[in-house]
Amino acid sequence: MSAAPERTAGPPSERGADVGRRIGVGLMYGLWRPRVLGAWKVPASGPAILAVNHSHNIDGPMVMGVAPRPVHFLIKKEAFVGPLGSFLTGIGQLEVDRRTADRTAITRALGVLDAGGVLGIFPEGTRGEGDFASLRAGLAYFAVRSGAPIVPVAVLGSAERGGTLVKALPPLRSRVDVVFGAPFQAGDGSGRRTRKALDEATERIQKQLAAHLENARRLTGRRARLE
Repeated sequence: MSAAPERTAGPPSERGADVGRRIGVGLMYGLWRPRVLGAWKVPASGPAILAVNHSHNIDGPMVMGVAPRPVHFLIKKEAFVGPLGSFLTGIGQLEVDRRTADRTAITRALGVLDAGGVLGIFPEGTRGEGDFASLRAGLAYFAVRSGAPIVPVAVLGSAERGGTLVKALPPLRSRVDVVFGAPFQAGDGSGRRTRKALDEATERIQKQLAAHLENARRLTGRRARLE
């Protein structure tokens, strides 16, 4: 097995993320039928954080392809192996070790926001029910530390059923909905970065994301992951 590419603390490639977006557009629209709602709500410029629910492996590439701006996602280090790792690095994605406080990943993610870019995060930390029920504090930290607005994103339909040819993927040409919500600030305006402030921000974020997911289900007619 090939080793993962060496990590650097420098900023990820903005041009690479734009290339990744173009690749994502071709793949996602070629294999499935994305229906995108509210993309205009993503700020046209300046830093922003896309908080995406995560119930299937295609959720990240789907958002990367349909988002109106290039996105740098924080992706688990286990994916950065061999050619795939080199590819992810080349398209401006960020490797993160979820088992520890990954200082390199934190520095690079904050660098994306400081440069006015878009950071993509799965705030649940790992693939699961995709219902934003269990959030990690990382999202609150990045939002409060940078002052960047959070844009909630709901991906619906990616995990409802497996395909006929490839069970691990949604059926080819099936509809996958991506719903962008209104941006909001996680902090309380005080600028505090204490543990209590981050806990309070996490609670506010969870309520906003849960409300967006429920609204996205109403808009798309999708009620639950397994329906």
